[in-house]
Order: sequence, then C-alpha cells, then structure tokens
Amino acid sequence: MNKTMKQHSFVSHLKSLALAFGITLAFASCANEEIAQNANGKDYDANLTTFSTGDPTTRTSMESNGTFYWESGDKIWVKDDNGAWQQSSNAPTEKTASFEFKVPGKFTKSSTYKVYYPGQNGNQDQVSIAANQSQTEPNTTAHFGASGDCGMADATWSNVKNGFAFTLDHKAAYLLFLPRTANTILHDCYLTKVEVNSDNDITSTYTLDPTTGKLTGTGTGKQIIVSTGGSGTYANGFPLTNNATSAATNGAYVVIKPGTHTLKIRYWVKDIATNVEGTITKYLTSKTFDQNKYYNITADLQVNNYEEHYYMWNAQNNYWAGHEWNSATPWQPSLASQPANPNYPQDGDALGRYYDKTDLGWHVRYDATTRLFKTLPNANEISWYINNDPRWDADELWTTMGHLYKGGVWLKKKSVLMAEGTYDKEHSYYHSFDARGQAYILANYHVSVTPPSASEIGNYFYLPALGYYESGQLKGIGERGLYWSSSNSGWNSYTAYGLTFGLGSAFAASPDYPRYFGGIVKAFE
Repeated sequence: MNKTMKQHSFVSHLKSLALAFGITLAFASCANEEIAQNANGKDYDANLTTFSTGDPTTRTSMESNGTFYWESGDKIWVKDDNGAWQQSSNAPTEKTASFEFKVPGKFTKSSTYKVYYPGQNGNQDQVSIAANQSQTEPNTTAHFGASGDCGMADATWSNVKNGFAFTLDHKAAYLLFLPRTANTILHDCYLTKVEVNSDNDITSTYTLDPTTGKLTGTGTGKQIIVSTGGSGTYANGFPLTNNATSAATNGAYVVIKPGTHTLKIRYWVKDIATNVEGTITKYLTSKTFDQNKYYNITADLQVNNYEEHYYMWNAQNNYWAGHEWNSATPWQPSLASQPANPNYPQDGDALGRYYDKTDLGWHVRYDATTRLFKTLPNANEISWYINNDPRWDADELWTTMGHLYKGGVWLKKKSVLMAEGTYDKEHSYYHSFDARGQAYILANYHVSVTPPSASEIGNYFYLPALGYYESGQLKGIGERGLYWSSSNSGWNSYTAYGLTFGLGSAFAASPDYPRYFGGIVKAFE
C-alpha cells in the first residue's frame, strides 16, 4: 500500500502550489492623517478605508496551474483606533486575484493595523475549522473560506496605493489527497469523500493570536470529512480512473488545524452499478503539519483480495476441490444470488471433501487431524480473541471471486494478547475451563463498531466476512463470517467449534455449527 506525503510552503515556491492569499496589498484613503471620507468627492466610499490586496504579477497559486484567489464571500476584520472590531463592508462576488476591502472606522496613516481573516464562518479573531467540508470538483480550493482557511497580516500605509497594504500569512494547514489505482474493479467506482481521523484535535473553534502568530486553543474534534462531488460530471463523486497521481482527476483538499498528528485516512469509494460503498484505509505515521503549508498525500488505492478456500470441518480437500469458481470446470457459486450447485460434498465423496464424522462420545475432546486444520486456533484460543476488544468494521472494502464487498472484524494479534497476559491455549476466557470437546457457547455480546485507530492498527489483524456454503449455496457473504477451529463439539458427531461474527450479532466460539458447512480454514496471527 503505497503512500507518500510531501509538504510545501505557500510563500517559498511560486510554482509549487503555494497557498497564500494575496501577496502585495494596495490601498486608498484621504490626505488627512486620520483616514475618513476622501475630500475630493470621488468614488472612494464615504467613511470607509480601503485595504487592498493582490498583485496579478506576483500572486501565488493553488489550482492545476498553481493559482490561488480570493473567493466570493471573503471578508476581513480590523481593530480601529478606538479598539473596536470592524468588518469589511464588501466582499468579492466572484473569484478574483486582487480586491479592495472597504472597512469602516477610524484609522491613522502612521499606525500599523492587524488584519484578521477568520474564514467565511469565523468572526473577528475566532476561526471555525469545519468538521464537514465540501469540494464540488477536483483540484479546486474554492471551499477553503467556508472550511476554515484563515490568516493574519500587518497593514501599513502605502502612498503608492493610497491605502493600507498587507500580505496575509495563513494560519491553517492544508492537505491535498491524490489517490490513484491500477485496480480495474475500482476504475468503475467513484471517490465520494475523504475521512481524516486524528489522534488529537484538528477541527474546532480557535483563536488567531497576534502575539504568537498562531492559531491557539484546544478543541475536541478529531475527524474531518470532505465530501467530493457536485453536479454534472461529478454528480457521483470524483473518478478513480487514473493509474498515476492526477490532481485534475480527483485531487481533494482539506483544511486542518496545524500541529503534530497521527492520521488515519479513509477513502470512501462507491460502485454505482452495485451500490456498494465502503472504505480503503491508509495509516500515516506521526507528523508535524505546519501552518501556511500544504501537504501532498498520495495513495495507491488497492483493496485486499481474499481467495480463501472453504472446507467442511477437518476435510482433506476444500469444498469445491478442482472445481473452484475460476477453474476450467467451475462448480463453485461466486455470488449469494446464484443457486446452489448440486455437486457439493456428500457422504462418501471421492475427492475427500466431506467432513470428519468422528465421535468419541459425550463431552470427549477430539482435535482436528488434517494438516491445515491442525494449524487453526482451538476453542479456548478463539474465546480469548473475541473477548479482548474485537472491532467490527462495516465499511472496509475487499474483493473475493471477482466481486467487491465490505464488512469484517479486527482481532488483536496473538503476540499482543500474550504480552497483555490475556491468552491461554489450555483454558477458555470463561471460568478457566477447557472448552475443547465441550458444548459451551463462548460469546461476546458487546463488540465495538469503531475500527482501530492509526496508533492501534499494528496490534490487530483483519478477517473479512466471507460467509459460508450450505448445501452448495453461498450464504452471508459481506455480512457474516465462519472460521473453523481445530476443536470438536461435545454434542455429537456433526458439529464443531467455529469463530462466528457479524454486524449486530455476538462474536462467538460456537460449538453448534454443522461440520457439513463450508467454512474458512485460516491460521490466526
């Protein structure tokens, strides 16, 4: 899973997608020391002082060619000579490289004034970095003002411009997400949103502090979602047709609070043909995101493909041996919507696909004997896996048998459980008894639906909800999982323990699964 992050200063590289609002500011006012109405009667706006910004020859950039502009609705705030907050009375009505802001109040030529740009949803020196941001087409920053872009500047008198000039210094940090994929399944899908999760706050209301020159304050918002899509070509979201990084195809921008953050990025992808929408998750190491800089975050969007074989319990060969879905003579249904295939394993199967019917008696332990089944966790071990903070993940995408699905469970790794002292092969999680050969349902009814964070993910491994086969038909794929254990049930000769899970259901080491079900055979990490 290839991912790259690059950072750029808004002010140091004119051609490198720098993010700064207007560079050289120009102004207009009267001949008096105290600025008020222009005495010559020309159209200078009575009782308003002009604060101008932007020079077309030196402006910085942010779009595909690097240009950045003031947007419709942008306003500035300034404290006048009386210490009163004054908001500009006008705002751009369209994208523009320069603009003359008209500000009421009393101002003196010899003074320097702090200019505040709190974004379109801010007020005075208060900035609101939005938890929900929206971008209607790729590679545009028109939403920055509404998302929480902000800045400060010192405005001084300019005789050349006949007003107060300032250069805005941005105080937010900016992320540019650049997904790509060579997966042909995803080429028919769309990016519907990008979800940014942090280990600390990245969204809230903050203060533009003129003393420190930074955003100050601590918020509680640790998640920002930028919706990607609008109308027309982008009604379904941004396309994922690019094998190489392309901002013009699907570049998505997010405004965040500067700071040191450990980020988990969830790219939401939708197949509009099947209406399946889920996530592809990337984890970034801790990094400092500085103010007035943007960071390229590239990601190779790949979904894990699971070509797991299904087995009856302790069978010698898999359920569809020699006739898998992608074989020359397939018997295996690859979709739950397909009818049962009558060639499923039955008693006396010549291919060794039928289950082990060994029964040593009521509550007598019998361990699996085949090579693969002996590698599986036993009933005791499964009880520890499911009772140490398992996480159901309803959205992570994966593929199997040529189709896109989502849904699965994150379990703590064996090494982590052992380090925590919460793992015992000889005794179950409950009452310290040995569950092998018994008939106890060892269940966890309180399972989190929050996937692991970036700082936690290294402690977990993932099991997709691959469903199971019953009488030759695929059932429960994307909804439930059945992973066999190496332990028999003490009930009878046709049941065994398996790990079962699903959204809204108990995670259980259950002894009542028929051995003739086709479940997954997989050694746990």
